[in-house]
Amino acid sequence: MSNASLRARIKSRLKTRLLGSSTYFFLAALKYYLANNFIAHLPVERIRNCYYRRILGVKIGNRTHVSMRQFFTGYHTRCNVTIGDNCVLNREIYLDGRTGILIGNNVNISFQCCILSLHHDHNHPGFASIGGVVQIRDHTWLGARAIILPGVTIGEGAVVAAGAVVTKDVPDFAVVGGVPAKIIGERNREIAYLTDFSPFFDTDVFDESRA
Repeated sequence: MSNASLRARIKSRLKTRLLGSSTYFFLAALKYYLANNFIAHLPVERIRNCYYRRILGVKIGNRTHVSMRQFFTGYHTRCNVTIGDNCVLNREIYLDGRTGILIGNNVNISFQCCILSLHHDHNHPGFASIGGVVQIRDHTWLGARAIILPGVTIGEGAVVAAGAVVTKDVPDFAVVGGVPAKIIGERNREIAYLTDFSPFFDTDVFDESRA
């Protein structure tokens, strides 16, 4: 047996043993507990982002601001959340990285939004889990306390009004609102701004001369 085959065999056995251990899952849960109850409250964004990237496996783009008090969830392997460039995620957002969330560039997500990628089938006899990847495309704006359900795609430049519950795909540049969300308008397609907003701590105060 070659050294490579031996190493692969040992690695496979270790992985099987780990996955059969409650300690492994305890430690996997602990990284989320620390992220949401300690790291999320640290006032230094670089430290928060470093933890999210290196420990949870979250991908965060350039010049993107992830505010304090986020809540990340995911599986034991990694938190399947990808955030593009020049985005702003305000405080207290629920980010469900189990099935996955893909956030494009120049996206603005207001406080207390809830983005779900997995939930339950209420008609299934065993209350089975169902879901799908949520895609939030470039230049989207999610209003405060909006809820995005699993498998939904929010089109480019779309606006989701505050408090809306989005149960199906939103077309490009549509404005949706209500429960469930319906199209209530259309956004101007000539988008000229680039988000570069990085407030201090968990406030809305920032250096406006650099905006």
